[in-house]
Amino acid sequence: VTGVQTCALPILFHEDRSIVTKLKVEDGHFAKLFEKHNELDDQVDAAENGRVHMSDVDCEILKKEKLKLKDEMYAMILEYKKAN
Repeated sequence: VTGVQTCALPILFHEDRSIVTKLKVEDGHFAKLFEKHNELDDQVDAAENGRVHMSDVDCEILKKEKLKLKDEMYAMILEYKKAN
């Protein structure tokens, strides 16, 4: 599928890559969660590598939000596996 972002797939849910790709195409909510997770990942990376100034507290908040999104996506993957 063209136009599907996969940069975070090796880190996120590597073993479920095909399911993630399918969910991003078929489930708009999953696609939004995935996109938001990637945005947060970029922000955290920029802060940790000194490209953007951010307090440690703000960076930790972003990391927790990222983890919450990852947990929600994982739950959706598990539901997909049960149904298929």
